[in-house]
Amino acid sequence: MAAVDQAQVEKLVVEALREVFDPEIPVNIHELGLIYGVDVSPSGSVSVRMTLTAAGCPAAQVLPGDVERRVRAVPGVTDVTVEVTFDPPWDPSRMSEAARLQLGLM
Repeated sequence: MAAVDQAQVEKLVVEALREVFDPEIPVNIHELGLIYGVDVSPSGSVSVRMTLTAAGCPAAQVLPGDVERRVRAVPGVTDVTVEVTFDPPWDPSRMSEAARLQLGLM
C-alpha cells in the first residue's frame, strides 16, 4: 500500500471538520476550538482528539459520530479514531477570532 500525502490529508480533514457544527452554537467545531489534534499516519489512518463545550453537553451523543463520518469521507483516509477528552477542559479562549466575531464576543 502506498503512503498517503499526510499534509494533504490533514488539510482535507480540517476542511471536513469545518463542516461539522455544534447543534447549539452556529459555529463549526474547528473554529470553536473543540479539535485538539489531528494526526494522519502514512497509511491514511486518522486520529482526531476533540472535546465538547461541557461534559454534560447534549451534543456528546452526536458530535463524535459526525466527526467520524466526515473524516472517513475524506479521500486518502483509511481508518478513523475519534477520542473525546476533557483534559484540558474547553473554554471560550480556545475559539478562533472568526468564531468570537460571529458570536459577537469581541
